[in-house]
Amino acid sequence: MSSTTEPEPDPDRQGIEVTEAAAEEAVSLLEDEDMDTDVAGLRLFVQQGGCAGLSYGMRFEFEPEDDDTVHEHHGLRVFVDPASIDYVEGSVLDFEGGLQGEGFHVRNPNVVSECGCGESFRT
Repeated sequence: MSSTTEPEPDPDRQGIEVTEAAAEEAVSLLEDEDMDTDVAGLRLFVQQGGCAGLSYGMRFEFEPEDDDTVHEHHGLRVFVDPASIDYVEGSVLDFEGGLQGEGFHVRNPNVVSECGCGESFRT
């Protein structure tokens, strides 16, 4: 992270935050798929799996479900389902480039342990 103004994970914060880098990358990908960024967005969810028990999932969707929580940051809409929101509350979604770590990453203050590869976690 090159900027000191990027949000830090905070378990007391409502919802999730998205860094400008993550939003720009996701919006660009949505536009590449001809998705309407005024309605479509990135779904962030938690699923069973991985060596620590839980893992994050992300996918693009054309619109939120009726019971989703919708967060908007830097032109990106992020959809979170009711079952996942408690796990990701206070998190920051970031995008990191580079030779070995390119991709979206969730910095989650609720995590008490992670697996060695960083792909799964436990709260």
